Amino acid sequence: MKQLLFQDFEEVSAKQWKQKIQADLKGADYNEKLVTKTLHGIDIKPFYSSEDVTETLKVSNPAHWNICEKIYVSSADSANEKALEKLQKGTEAIWFILPEKEIDLAKLFNDLPAGLSVYLHLEFLDAEFVQKLNELISEKDFKIFLQTDIIGNLARSGNWYENLQSDHSALETILNNSSNIESVVSIDLGLFQNAGANIPQQLAYSLAQVTEYLNHFEKIEFSEEQRSKFTFQFNISVGSDYFFEISKIRALRWLFATVAKEFNFNTTCHVIAEPTKRTKTLYDYNVNLLRTTTESMSAILGGADSICNMPYDAIYHKNNNFGDRIARNQLLIMRNESYLDKVGNVAEGTYYIESLTRQLAEKALEIFKEIEKGGGFLKELKAGIIQKKIKESAAEEQEKFNNSELVLIGTNKFENPEDRMEEDIELYPFLKKNPRKTLIEPVLEKRLSEEREQKKLAEEKNSQPTPQN
Repeated sequence: MKQLLFQDFEEVSAKQWKQKIQADLKGADYNEKLVTKTLHGIDIKPFYSSEDVTETLKVSNPAHWNICEKIYVSSADSANEKALEKLQKGTEAIWFILPEKEIDLAKLFNDLPAGLSVYLHLEFLDAEFVQKLNELISEKDFKIFLQTDIIGNLARSGNWYENLQSDHSALETILNNSSNIESVVSIDLGLFQNAGANIPQQLAYSLAQVTEYLNHFEKIEFSEEQRSKFTFQFNISVGSDYFFEISKIRALRWLFATVAKEFNFNTTCHVIAEPTKRTKTLYDYNVNLLRTTTESMSAILGGADSICNMPYDAIYHKNNNFGDRIARNQLLIMRNESYLDKVGNVAEGTYYIESLTRQLAEKALEIFKEIEKGGGFLKELKAGIIQKKIKESAAEEQEKFNNSELVLIGTNKFENPEDRMEEDIELYPFLKKNPRKTLIEPVLEKRLSEEREQKKLAEEKNSQPTPQN
């Protein structure tokens, strides 16, 4: 006879739980003591139940996630050698950053294994280069994800590659000559996250960017087959709000599917994630290992297709084998020892995460609708409205950090007064100020701890003994 384990226990409603909690608080205010307000405009309750999830959002997650590593291509031969070496050590996907179009693609892809996922971030816009790439890979079994984002480049740099008409024309030509490429157009949420935007803003701005592209694509003759296969790619930076970041990726997939369906395009998108730079610190840098671990876990559980971990010393050290090895091994441990690749869509049905996913999606939709009402993402970007909103969110987050309400261990709490970094800095770790003429105000990335670190570095220099003659 089958016996149910909990059949002798009465079901307890959320109302009964709340009444019990309020009784135990002995008169203290429930909302003040146990409800947490967040920078994302969502209050966190002390418990969640099925009553918080009226309907589960249907989110399509990949069954497998790739371990990915970045390689800056200064030389095709050198980059190819590095890629082959990383693949032997457990990497499954390569993210090439190409600074110029004179790169020999045949040498770059030489001996790379069939079926490999390759992400290509071009720091230029060149339709002829993409046509050569498309012809080359027709003979190879690679999955190429080209990260073309002309609107994202405008937001980041303040300028088009050339101008609006020329950039869109080049994009159209690239779309017509990319039959062997898995994905051509990408959206960079990481820019907004690293600049200080909250999660609903990140989602809304990326959705508004997608809509700009889809509206433009309506002028291009796409066949039904092309529409069904066209895949958008999203580059995500994952922050330290663990459950919120899991929910962010899930909300993104649902929001994208909702919009893409309206335009009769493929509703499945491709997500590559990496830890945010915003929470990384110069002092007590080993804590960055803990931050990148939890951020990568959020990306995995949220359902990213590929995860590219950030070396713990990336903000101040040049690329080095030790930092790369540690970053890679973090992901290998999560896969092979924590078994975070054994079950897909782990977060589905979790009351808390389902509730967060829906709330983030709803708040993002509110912002998105306001952007569309205002004329769309490009119009609001040119008017400086997007930049203003991001600055407001960044200032609020910065204030919480400065007041130690938002804690970065080793930097604004449990700081080591003996820590010295001046002699170790190989890369400039702060916001670079490069005055130049721009069409619009660019969206600028900035870490939370920069001002505090600059002050401490100045103190280091002032505390050094004066050389004796």
